[in-house]
Amino acid sequence: MSRERIGILSVQGDVEAHATAVERCGGEPVRVLHGWQLEDVSALILPGGESTTIAKGIDRLGLAEPLRGFARSGRPLLGTCAGAILISRESANHAVPTLALIDVVARRNDYGTQVDSFAVEVDPGVTPTFDALRCVFIRAPRLVALGDGVETLARVDGDPVLVREGNILAATFHPELTDDLRVHELLFVGGSAR
Repeated sequence: MSRERIGILSVQGDVEAHATAVERCGGEPVRVLHGWQLEDVSALILPGGESTTIAKGIDRLGLAEPLRGFARSGRPLLGTCAGAILISRESANHAVPTLALIDVVARRNDYGTQVDSFAVEVDPGVTPTFDALRCVFIRAPRLVALGDGVETLARVDGDPVLVREGNILAATFHPELTDDLRVHELLFVGGSAR
């Protein structure tokens, strides 16, 4: 039986931890650096890292349009931390170019600097599927100005930290840094991002 192939944009960032999570979910991680590689994956992750560096890499490698085409295909796409910034409609606080795939504004580093990193459980009762989900925040963005079609799946202190619009998911935290696979499982057949 073949495993689902899940792409991970590999310009920069926490690629290996996402690859491990994909493997733990039973998938085959595919490190993506070229547009043609998107043709043969069933879902895609834009990892956390440094959003300016990743944005420059996307531009240098000519990946903006292939990534937008992937999103239009209806296959699940997950942006985590810096990846959430890059898929947002707009970024604020030292703006970077975005792909405008989800109708939110991402305020960069809005939870503080590297030394302000923290981990906390989501607010209970927002979406029972994600109750007790532990979130790791590292120089995390805050999602604001959510469009009408954006659904909040998880909150921390009332702020949305995991959102979905159609097949596009944005997480302000790093799900790959915990043993909880619920966010990654959304990318697989039968996951609620499909």
